[in-house]
Amino acid sequence: MGNIIVGAILLAVVCAIIFRLVKNKKTGKSSCGCGCSDCGSACNCHKD
Repeated sequence: MGNIIVGAILLAVVCAIIFRLVKNKKTGKSSCGCGCSDCGSACNCHKD
């Protein structure tokens, strides 16, 4: 019974994290900080 409860809590946390990442992506927020001109994916983060 305890395993099911812990598993459900972990699943809820993972789902909340994924939901927040998707929401931030849709609103244009990025985890990339400023000054990442040397970053290989800078063109993906900072589209004009």
